[in-house]
Amino acid sequence: MDQHWVATDFGGLDVFRFDEVEVAPPAPGQVTISVRAAGMNPADFKHVARGSDRSLLPIAVGYEVAGVISAIGPDTTLASGGGEVGDEVIAFRVQGGYATAITVDSRNVFAKPASLGFPEAANLLLAATTASEMLHVTGVTAGDTVLVHGASGAVGVSVIQQARLLGARVIGTASEGSFPVLERFGAEPVAYGQGLEERVRHLAPEGIAAALDTVGTDEAVDVSLSLVADRGRIVTIAAMQRAEGDGIRVIMGALPASAAYRDKVRAELIALAGAGTLVVPIARTYPLANAIDALTVLTAGHPGGKIALIPETVLIPETAPAA
Repeated sequence: MDQHWVATDFGGLDVFRFDEVEVAPPAPGQVTISVRAAGMNPADFKHVARGSDRSLLPIAVGYEVAGVISAIGPDTTLASGGGEVGDEVIAFRVQGGYATAITVDSRNVFAKPASLGFPEAANLLLAATTASEMLHVTGVTAGDTVLVHGASGAVGVSVIQQARLLGARVIGTASEGSFPVLERFGAEPVAYGQGLEERVRHLAPEGIAAALDTVGTDEAVDVSLSLVADRGRIVTIAAMQRAEGDGIRVIMGALPASAAYRDKVRAELIALAGAGTLVVPIARTYPLANAIDALTVLTAGHPGGKIALIPETVLIPETAPAA
């Protein structure tokens, strides 16, 4: 019997439960993946914390995994082509990735580059597709100077790398303790907090072409509005209310345009990661059974890199420990 994490209600981490599950065999157009690593993202718990439609409960948790195909449906081909039992793969966008095994649509499954570890592969696509869309909608090109708010987070680190590949200069906001992370990937760090606008103007007297906000603070939005002349070149993934009131762009995976773009760029981003030009920093891994511990670190913020859950033979706790 396989195992997975579900949210039995909406609320905090105390609603998560580790259950046994019988994974359905793959139908045509589907594959079953033996999970080697499950990626973790803030959206995993935010959707549970903010949810209200009780008809969706229980909710299987986790949007991206990496693993090995254990079964494949008739007449089925992966999104990247081919596909056989034993192939190492990446799957995104899926539902229920915090699991030992999962059956998913093959259109969301891609061959995993051999050079990419399972924890890195499992944490690649949600952040990287978001970062790619941020750069796309703001039209960032070679020679632009870009301001990234929250540049040391997973999306921010991916934005830095992808912007640098485009030939853009990146200034990133972060705490001083995270400056080495930004510098590692080629960004110029600047501390957030009082005086941020002046510090950015000092670094970029020629001006800021585009601002990409991953944190959603009023400071991030206000500074972006002051520094970027064209509001169409300011984008946020977190300040939804400010976006509507201030006329800046907002993107999210639930929007049809965002979903279509992100699906389109998955193969390209996997190729970049396989070539070593798009790096996924891993902070640490946890056993799948210890997902609550991992989520506690993730919800606290600033984990220092991505976190992966690694399935192993474990006993199922009677109840998930409270956060």
